[in-house]
Amino acid sequence: MDASEIVLTADGRQKLVEELEWREGEKSREIIEHIKEARAFGDLSENSEYDAAKEEQAKNAARIAEIQAILANAREVSATDQGLIVSIGCTVSLVDGDGVATEVTLVGTTETNSLEHKISNESPVGRAIIGRAAGETVEVVTPSGKTRLYTITKITR
Repeated sequence: MDASEIVLTADGRQKLVEELEWREGEKSREIIEHIKEARAFGDLSENSEYDAAKEEQAKNAARIAEIQAILANAREVSATDQGLIVSIGCTVSLVDGDGVATEVTLVGTTETNSLEHKISNESPVGRAIIGRAAGETVEVVTPSGKTRLYTITKITR
């Protein structure tokens, strides 16, 4: 897998498609209404509401372009792409050297969310566990330089 390649789970792709539809539809219509309202205030050269609405329109257009580029260039991985080894889309149960258990879901870089325990395949832990099987122990060097050992106890899709 190329390090610069964008990979998405089916769920991640669907969320981007839904966001794109919202931004191109409802969000764009809201912004157009704000622009119309701001124009009604008069002189556009000193109209902060108009400037704010135009800025919001530009941000929305940039995000639309970003999502379109991701969707056009991303490779979707499915649960059947791999056997019983860790791959993108898997939920992996890990136990560290101190016996502390944790569960993470391996996702592509654009889907990473630490609050939901979704880690990137490019993160130190993600790189260490990808391609591994249950029962294997991996060594992870953290960004701070510490080495941690994790044992993969369970892999689910």
